[in-house]
Amino acid sequence: MSWFRWDGADLILACHLQPKASKDEFAGLHGERLKIRLTAPPVEGKANAHLLAFLGKAFGVAKSQVSLESGDLNRQKRVRIHAPQQLPAELAAELEAGRQAQRGSGQRP
Repeated sequence: MSWFRWDGADLILACHLQPKASKDEFAGLHGERLKIRLTAPPVEGKANAHLLAFLGKAFGVAKSQVSLESGDLNRQKRVRIHAPQQLPAELAAELEAGRQAQRGSGQRP
């Protein structure tokens, strides 16, 4: 799996989280994962909650539409975004190309 895949209308992201950063941002790739820097500390689920809120805002969905599939206690996480309404500018080209490639190969969009 690359750092993302489409599952129907849902987007699955493989992330590497860097908590306690100076600002919230997408920070390129970390191996086969999308690196995300967050200001929240990795204490009592604060970084996970902040991650879901950050991704919800970035993809134009409520944070309840973003779910953590794996990596609850790890920096390596897999996140599902249910039917994203927008694609962040810094990721849009690659995500849209991946969606088109899936459609062309006969997989669901």
